[in-house]
Amino acid sequence: MKSGYEYTATGKVFHLNSQGAASNSNAFSVAGIDNNFTEPAIAVVHVDGNNSLDLLYESHNITATADGATLTTVTLKDPVYPFFVDLFYKTWKEEDIIEQWTSIYHKEKGEVILNKYASANLYLYNKDYYLTSYNGSWAREMQPVVTPLRQGMHTIESRLGTRENLLTSPNFMLSLDGEATETSGTVMMGQIAWNGNFSLQFETDVYKNLHIVAGINPYQSAYHLKPDISFETPRFVYTISFEGVGKGSRNMQNWIRNRTLIDGKGDRLTLLNNWEATYFDFDQDELVALFKGANELGVDMFLLDDGWFANKYPRDHDRAGLGDWEPNHKKLPDGIPYLVKEAGKQDVKFGIWIEPEMINPKSELYEKHLDWVLRQDNRPEIYFRSQLVLDLTNPEVQDFVFGIVDNLFTENPELAFIKWDCNAPIFNGHSKYLEKRNIPQSHLYVEYTRGLEKVLKRVRQKYPKVPMMLCSGGGGRTDFSLFRFFTEFWPSDNTDPLERVFIQWNFSYYYPAMTMCNHVTNWSNKPLKYKIDVASMGKLGFDIKVNELNETDLAFCKNAIANYNQFKHTVWHGDIYRLQDPYDNDFASLMFVNDVKSEAVVFNYLTNWRYVAETTVRPIKLQGLDPSKKYKVTEINLYENQRELIDPAVIYSGDFLMKVGINPMVNLSRTSVVLKVQAI
Repeated sequence: MKSGYEYTATGKVFHLNSQGAASNSNAFSVAGIDNNFTEPAIAVVHVDGNNSLDLLYESHNITATADGATLTTVTLKDPVYPFFVDLFYKTWKEEDIIEQWTSIYHKEKGEVILNKYASANLYLYNKDYYLTSYNGSWAREMQPVVTPLRQGMHTIESRLGTRENLLTSPNFMLSLDGEATETSGTVMMGQIAWNGNFSLQFETDVYKNLHIVAGINPYQSAYHLKPDISFETPRFVYTISFEGVGKGSRNMQNWIRNRTLIDGKGDRLTLLNNWEATYFDFDQDELVALFKGANELGVDMFLLDDGWFANKYPRDHDRAGLGDWEPNHKKLPDGIPYLVKEAGKQDVKFGIWIEPEMINPKSELYEKHLDWVLRQDNRPEIYFRSQLVLDLTNPEVQDFVFGIVDNLFTENPELAFIKWDCNAPIFNGHSKYLEKRNIPQSHLYVEYTRGLEKVLKRVRQKYPKVPMMLCSGGGGRTDFSLFRFFTEFWPSDNTDPLERVFIQWNFSYYYPAMTMCNHVTNWSNKPLKYKIDVASMGKLGFDIKVNELNETDLAFCKNAIANYNQFKHTVWHGDIYRLQDPYDNDFASLMFVNDVKSEAVVFNYLTNWRYVAETTVRPIKLQGLDPSKKYKVTEINLYENQRELIDPAVIYSGDFLMKVGINPMVNLSRTSVVLKVQAI
């Protein structure tokens, strides 16, 4: 083949270079006809057994949507088979966000097998690509890895079925034309918004062009599509910033608050949780005593965690009871209504923990409804945290899971909060429901995810405003699609505040602070002030026994909560600016600025406990302020007799604070410093 030769097939023209490689720039690459040079976005087997596909442009349509976006729909059709793909591009001008997804359908006389069905297919003609992805495990969530993309394939994926973010994240950050910084460079960042197995493929060709295919992971998920039924893929959500990572991050956070998150412009509840204070070992009287502590602290709510249910197999540990959602008579003789009432007497709201998708083999539900469990009859059961997964492809199981929530609210109309956990991935996945209906088991992963969404839609239709937390063992579920149903998420079970500085830092690239639940616990030996300051960078909570605090610590907690209540809306709804990266420095610094630039909160944390010379701590240049405004800077959350080193009488211009900066004076005796910046 010679350079410049053309090849024509069913009306399609593409060029071959001197090496015989095609110039691939199709909007949606196909398998089986002309695209053997790069990864396909779609692969099918037609009713007649033919596994080729060709997609040609047929039409397009551009409309304004009711929610303020522009939707472009491009219809593609195979010229031989009545097989169609609609490509959707939804663009948000104000937030600079793009959502891409596809709808696949056909009119063949039988079932077409979809072996791959991506949401998006992109080509980038840049060079020097650097991909940031996030690996992890329990208590080590969102650990960043930067990979220079050379020729070949790099894939980010999950095959866990549930709790899909346990080992890797659907989020990515792609620097184009060299590594981007917080304030400079070109960067693409986003995620595949799917609460199930996902795949993000980044393929760099010999010419340094980058080919991206994003969507549901086709791993063991061949889908048999009937005629005249549309298969809609999840959204691939991304932004491109030409002003560095910070701008892209603010785009993403604004879009989530404005367009996706339930009550994204509203409030969140501060809380006291009993989990790390009591674990499974508590009774009714002990909980009521904790309500008094919640009142004394000044938080909004008490959250009852795991261990409150099951009788035949009491939930006294994590090996029994899951699935039997009646209050334990020994621990709670007067039931949940009594606790809700007693919490109300202390002027605090009451919330509760559930894990409705899971089951312990040691439970009455397991004994009665073995056919509701995802398991292989002829193989040993494999447990994760001593539990298995219920079959949410089954409408009866969907009714059961919805009923857990509905019964709690029916019996307790004043119930104020749900913490929804999900700890086990799917092992030996086999659905009796699919088997009885002759539906291929390869539909399991897709239909499980759809089944969960059906349940959550029912919950939100009946209880549209109740706050709900995504827990999932910490960070196991954080995709944007679930923010249609949840108000917040639990980033990690690791509540060591030093570790949380890093974990929350990485989550902050993609999620608003108001979505991140941060609790003060006894996990580490760091000072109480450090713990509260770190937890104040999101939705503040406590996992402590208030009656065990000494007078000084209790007074500090109450004062810090009062301060938090004054600045929390700036943290929740303001623009974030990461000022000093803890991965490259001895301390971390970031700030939140409200929309009118009249208030900012700057958080500073020591992250290196080795000796740090005072001369190495330099002024931090602030960002996001109005250069023409005058500001005063006040240090808040001072512990007991701690001396304030920032002079509140000095007035600064915004221009000065952004060009010269201010020294928070973080050191071994001042390990965390919170500054409030106010316009005068």
